Amino acid sequence: MFSHPLAEVFGFPTDNLSKEAERYRNTRLCPYNNRVPSCTKDKARDPLGVCSIYEGNQVAITCPVRFRQDWIIVEDAARFFFAPGTSWTSLQEVRLTDEYNRSAGNIDFVLVAYDSQGQITDFGSLEVQAVYISGNVRRPFEHYMADRSSRKNMVWTATRVRPDYLSSSRKRLVPQMIYKGGILEAWGKKQAVALHESFYSTLPDLPLVESDQADIAWLIYGLEMNVALNRYKLTHRQTVYTQFSPALAQITTPIPGSMDQFISVLQEKLDEKMDKEYSPDAPTLTDILRE
Repeated sequence: MFSHPLAEVFGFPTDNLSKEAERYRNTRLCPYNNRVPSCTKDKARDPLGVCSIYEGNQVAITCPVRFRQDWIIVEDAARFFFAPGTSWTSLQEVRLTDEYNRSAGNIDFVLVAYDSQGQITDFGSLEVQAVYISGNVRRPFEHYMADRSSRKNMVWTATRVRPDYLSSSRKRLVPQMIYKGGILEAWGKKQAVALHESFYSTLPDLPLVESDQADIAWLIYGLEMNVALNRYKLTHRQTVYTQFSPALAQITTPIPGSMDQFISVLQEKLDEKMDKEYSPDAPTLTDILRE
């Protein structure tokens, strides 16, 4: 069990104190193709430079920009969207609206195919899903940054920091699939979702189809340690192909627990309520005669 909650800070493991790693930390730079050179997570002037955290012996990616290492996510998405030899590029943060010009949110990446005249011939969407953090991660981050050499393997027990997969799927993944995904599905356009393997493992088993029948590709990635460099490398683990509606139904349909257990909870609450209601608050005849 790791006692240090932070796996990567400004792109490097906490025990990597190389000249390159310290340069990124001292200047608050992002090594993973942020829209600007600096890290802008949480606060632009005082960024929370945590790319990933430990979950036991595993690592969980907590920053969506972390997925941009070497741009393999857009390459993998393009392989699903377009035929080999297609000319394509990617556009970031594209606003999507419905028929009434109401915003459905921004699409992380829209990959566009174009012809020799530069005219768009096709497109597909790529959403990147990092995981929310439960607990105050800024406190251990600031504690580590204040004295990195002596705290590279620190024991942190002040606050519990862990990935919150349930909130990540319910508050981010599902709404995006319903609103943005629903519009793209109506247009008949393919979609891709990039996830860390630990996040994907918390989802229910999705009904799979062959790639040529799919309209969603789930791009699953892990972080593999390069021991020589003491640095994690984003690595494609697998691609899972599904259709939109069955996958959405599977993710949004809960597996019911025991009704008997729920009835036991109701019975306990009812008993408690009835005990309170029938306890005599007013004095009884015996109480009055005693006075």
